[in-house]
Amino acid sequence: MMRIFWYVLALATLLAPPIQIARAAEQTGLLLVLAMDVSRSMGQAKFLLQREGYAAAISNPQVLNAIQSGPHQKIALCFIDWSGPFEQKLVIDWTIIDSPAAASRFGDMVAQAPRSFYDSTSIGAAINFVTAQLARAQFQAERQAIDVSGDGTNNAGPNVQFFRDQAVAKGILINGLVILTDIDTARFPQHTNPPGGIEKYYRDNVIGGAGSFVMAAEDYNSFGRAMVRKLIAEIATRPERQRSVSTRNVQARTTSNSLSKTSMLNAQARIRITPRRDAEE
Repeated sequence: MMRIFWYVLALATLLAPPIQIARAAEQTGLLLVLAMDVSRSMGQAKFLLQREGYAAAISNPQVLNAIQSGPHQKIALCFIDWSGPFEQKLVIDWTIIDSPAAASRFGDMVAQAPRSFYDSTSIGAAINFVTAQLARAQFQAERQAIDVSGDGTNNAGPNVQFFRDQAVAKGILINGLVILTDIDTARFPQHTNPPGGIEKYYRDNVIGGAGSFVMAAEDYNSFGRAMVRKLIAEIATRPERQRSVSTRNVQARTTSNSLSKTSMLNAQARIRITPRRDAEE
């Protein structure tokens, strides 16, 4: 009888569900989503230049120095392609960047990722999708930020300001990187060259949060250089400074030697940084 009892007890132990041990999420200095516009205004050459610019910037030594100078010496990144209202794709899931090797692997995945879409431009839907990715991140950080790159206005889907304001209310910082288009060669001038310029459009409608800013690359050839400066500015900003200091005070230095991975990064085009006005008040 006792033998049967022990057999039953052993069987019950084997079949019992494992005890779940709660573990604290890994802490990082920043949760950052890189959201790349792949809409139809982005020709294939421009698409490739963006991919190469992101890849080179992530593994840039100055960006890595900024990461390793932080209190946690690491950040978490994910990468999104976006286009129309129902066209957003998680290209690379949340990944810790804490070393040159990790940055190089992430950059390689960005450079090799195929294009996901080629349609209209729905910035509002993209921000909504990206906000959900931040909510499901398996890592934690005091700061959460979204990088939105693009060359045109919202021309499809939901209102941009609505989802921008929802994200900002959750403590998420939204910055923009716009690629300027020469109106004489623009295929969609009303889209890429709105009244006041695409830089002003992003400043008024897309970016949000204390210290938010728009960087403008004069052309696609300067995109990689602008991306390096943008990453350094975001990574180097401490939580308390993000709440109180305009990004005019962020000193982001780059050199052409550190940007020699692609011919695009050797361009001498100018890069502008303009903060959101209400962040200065």
